[in-house]
Amino acid sequence: MCTQLTCENVSLGYEGNVITKNLNFSINRGDYLCVVGENGSGKSTLIKTLLQLKSPISGKIKFGDGLLQREIGYLPQQTELQKDFPASAMEIVLSGCLSRCGMRPFYNRKEKIIAHNNMKKLGICNLKNKCYRNLSGGQQQRVLLARALCATQKMLLLDEPVTGLDPRASLEMYELVAKMGREDGITIIMVSHDISAAVKYASHILHLGQEQLFFGKKENYLKSDIYRAFMSPSGGYEND
Repeated sequence: MCTQLTCENVSLGYEGNVITKNLNFSINRGDYLCVVGENGSGKSTLIKTLLQLKSPISGKIKFGDGLLQREIGYLPQQTELQKDFPASAMEIVLSGCLSRCGMRPFYNRKEKIIAHNNMKKLGICNLKNKCYRNLSGGQQQRVLLARALCATQKMLLLDEPVTGLDPRASLEMYELVAKMGREDGITIIMVSHDISAAVKYASHILHLGQEQLFFGKKENYLKSDIYRAFMSPSGGYEND
């Protein structure tokens, strides 16, 4: 197997204040890692650090398998401002190809084909000329997922991708992401507040607290004391 990401003794936080420490894990090409944990445990901070939007307080993060930073696709938590963005669905998806353009101020034919193919893969070609702000929440997330796919063929990071979606749209999003991992070999790292979905779709679980509480295959996670305590009525679960 090709290891794409390794964290060695990593501590995360803000302005020197540690949120979580002693992160030690590695994932291989095609793994589906779901990151879970209590409120404030550093789940979203981990995603931002992997994207090099933040620096770790200590430790090392290594990328392998020839993975470049610009080859990582990212689907962030969506804000109300983003939901009201005045552009067509195709324009949003195409913007995922920006890193491919270099100094060119325009998209070429190849990039337009990539955008079209990703929209086709997600079943949203019929939305290409529609204004993004007028789409449903589920449609918007599909557009953003197609955009993220334009930036990668190797690794996709998703931060609470189903927040605000109804149950049906949430299920569709989870299944789309899992399908891409299976069929396209894309490595998935997803932050999720939905532990049942994490267990259903993920191959590996990373559970964060003030330090790393668990990393391993989901089958082992389901047998762990950490999982049992987390799912107990008093365990609680909130977003990062």
